[in-house]
Amino acid sequence: MKKLARHTRVLVTDGARAIVLRNEGDAAHPDLKTVRAYAQENLPSHEIGSHKPFRTNDSQGHRSAIEDKDWHRIAEDKFVSGIAAAMDHDLKAGDYKTLIVVAPPIALGEYRKAVSPAVAKATLFELDKDLTKHASADIAKHVVKALEEG
Repeated sequence: MKKLARHTRVLVTDGARAIVLRNEGDAAHPDLKTVRAYAQENLPSHEIGSHKPFRTNDSQGHRSAIEDKDWHRIAEDKFVSGIAAAMDHDLKAGDYKTLIVVAPPIALGEYRKAVSPAVAKATLFELDKDLTKHASADIAKHVVKALEEG
């Protein structure tokens, strides 16, 4: 059974916020302390894009709009990739040995694509929940419960 051991790092992220925590307690009594926090202002796509949607005409003269890029999603994916790079940097610096990642499914998928093999190997557990707005004590409860169940 996996446990939230002392000094295990817990990354809680979504597309706009991330909190890096470290367990200063032990497996029986976790005490997550904030190591670092990240945030970005993520405007809606219609405020990021600067032009009207492209239009196309088919051979019969019908006009239709072509879907524009989802700029909001692109910004979120870039943010999550940056967090993955920061985790790689911290691992190489010896700041942690084991990692638990907590993120909603879309952000978790993007994180998995961006994370280095070394960080993937150091990852003890992944929890697909959005806990970025929760207190560290609540995050610890969710993580401990998920570790016990998984």
